[in-house]
Amino acid sequence: MQPLLEMRAITKTFPGVKALDTVNLTVMPGEIHALVGENGAGKSTLMKVLSGVYPAGSYDGEIHYDGTLAEFRKIADSEAKGIIIIHQELALVPLLSIAENLFLGNERAGRGVIDWHETFAQTEKHLARVGLSEPPSRLVGKIGVGKQQLVEIAKALAKDVRLLILDEPTAALQENDSEKLLDLLLELKSHGVTSIIISHKLNEVRRVADRVTVLRDGTAVATMDARTEEISEERIIRDMVGRDMAHRYPERDRNIGDVLMEVTGWNVWHPEQTERQIISDVGFTVRKGEIVGIAGLMGAGRTELAMSIFGRSYGRNISGTVAMNGTPVDTSDVTRAIAAGIAYVTEDRKELGLILEDPISRNITLANLDGVSAGGVLNKAEEQQVAERYRTAMRIRTPGVHQKVMNLSGGNQQKVVLSKWLFADPQVLILDEPTRGIDVGAKFEIYNIMNELVAQGRGVVMISSEMPELLGMCDRIYVMNEGRIVGELAAKDASQERIMAHILKN
Repeated sequence: MQPLLEMRAITKTFPGVKALDTVNLTVMPGEIHALVGENGAGKSTLMKVLSGVYPAGSYDGEIHYDGTLAEFRKIADSEAKGIIIIHQELALVPLLSIAENLFLGNERAGRGVIDWHETFAQTEKHLARVGLSEPPSRLVGKIGVGKQQLVEIAKALAKDVRLLILDEPTAALQENDSEKLLDLLLELKSHGVTSIIISHKLNEVRRVADRVTVLRDGTAVATMDARTEEISEERIIRDMVGRDMAHRYPERDRNIGDVLMEVTGWNVWHPEQTERQIISDVGFTVRKGEIVGIAGLMGAGRTELAMSIFGRSYGRNISGTVAMNGTPVDTSDVTRAIAAGIAYVTEDRKELGLILEDPISRNITLANLDGVSAGGVLNKAEEQQVAERYRTAMRIRTPGVHQKVMNLSGGNQQKVVLSKWLFADPQVLILDEPTRGIDVGAKFEIYNIMNELVAQGRGVVMISSEMPELLGMCDRIYVMNEGRIVGELAAKDASQERIMAHILKN
């Protein structure tokens, strides 16, 4: 049988990073092919190459589809061949109806006029195929995430899908919605639809996949066939996490003291989907001089936990207690959280951590304007002195502190964000994916800054999707899954396999 898809020696490089290194992937007609690996392994990048998000010419290697060399220069090119990708962040418009979303960009029209009768009739047909009974006129924003996933698949069916790519389709779903989605994939397979599923949930992979390809550090390290061999979760994990970690993390002398921050009984509900609880009864501690890691897969609730603690920046109906040095503190807004000694470095530095059009000096002092003001008047000379001090201490590579932050590299932008919060003098610094998107040298410098902070008796909470990073830097690691703490490991007992085992058994 001829493969439906062959990706041959695909190599994709971003500035300073080789995201894919001569990756080969073969998908047979009518199969469900799982693509697994840690965050950052290159799974989504490979699928973006396939679908034309990264166009032909921006990567090396060849794509052969249905026996023919394919050079997709935009998403519309791949969709015209029946290749439809559903990203983890759903591409639906909440204020439009299901019918409007289903045919957005693919309208049922004649002479420039939309045929609403045909649109609604086709919508009902495709919704029935995915087992969704919602009326076509219902706004997408009024239905849950599980149903929105089904709308995305119905949208793919409306485009005559032959190869359906799903990127972490169950990451944000409750268990019963996940089951329905997996059942639907098997149903589509019986009707000849080929699927590629990217997933961290290995129990789901084993349930539906005919073959499994493992990516690690941008390289395809194994492909297993469930029809001819036993594929255990242990084997997949071993292929996912096997790597050398030597000399990547700076040494430090550990001097851990009393409990500095304690969170107890923390509950958070989704800000819009009122029936959905995001964080359930979470509790954890951070000691003086300690780096505490929070591990978990995409959708585990790590960022939501951090943001809700930091001034209730996320969620609603938040309950629970935050105590500093044994005394409950008020973190009900960002100003109070900062006053209590808590700071949060967001994972999205460009959208939420920096004002890109402003100079370095303004960004560094932004969280503590009182420190460079008198009587409500900003002292610009003092602001520049503070910025210069941090530029030197943090080794920010820039001609001067008047340069706009948007002109800095990712690593230097991250140092500006860290400088901003260090100037606010926190006792506990929560770092959310602090090394995402920066080069190896900048990562090492960030690690050194973390070590310097805890050497001063402060506490650091590190959220990271890179398990080797957590193992290399943290004194203790909490494991989160589906909004709960499902495990706690001391550094001496922690391993990537044990972290994954905690996640997979819950």
